Amino acid sequence: MEQPAGQIYNLFPTRIWRVQLNELAPHFSDWVAAVDGLRAASPIPVGGSNRQGWNSNERAILHLPIFAPLHNAARAVCLSAFEQMGLPNPAFELESWININDRGGYNIQHMHYGMISGCFYLRAPEGAGSIVFRDPRLAVETSYLKGPGINSFMDFPIRPETGMLLLFPSWLQHRVEPHNNDIPRISISFNALWR
Repeated sequence: MEQPAGQIYNLFPTRIWRVQLNELAPHFSDWVAAVDGLRAASPIPVGGSNRQGWNSNERAILHLPIFAPLHNAARAVCLSAFEQMGLPNPAFELESWININDRGGYNIQHMHYGMISGCFYLRAPEGAGSIVFRDPRLAVETSYLKGPGINSFMDFPIRPETGMLLLFPSWLQHRVEPHNNDIPRISISFNALWR
């Protein structure tokens, strides 16, 4: 018997953007030194989702003059994403902070606030914990089907690479798996907020 013709709806798409910013590599060693200096000056972590590591109390890291090239690049990537989302040239500011995972360090599942959020990986050595995005469809967790198939439930891991920038919807829950290296994993996270 021939299958009847019909329509297919792919509902609830969730887009994540991944951009490699290798052109900024000449700044990386200076930025790592700046991060180390900020940690030394204020060694007590803020907490939040970070466990066994450090995160900055400063929420305007990308506004520091040394990080200006990264600030400009992050804004450009955000503007491209906003265009794709149907928000051409919105007025926004980047709130930003440093997140460090020492050996064994990880981040518990959480989400951000704002229009869109992102993370730039300043240093991601071998063994750096993956960021894992949680399927945002709450009820699908009860699905019999697991994995990448149609109507299945699946968490989506992305292994960080030095120089990689990720953008994702602020409401998308995510976590960071344990870091397995003595060289700390360093990322700069940000939220794009309505100005």
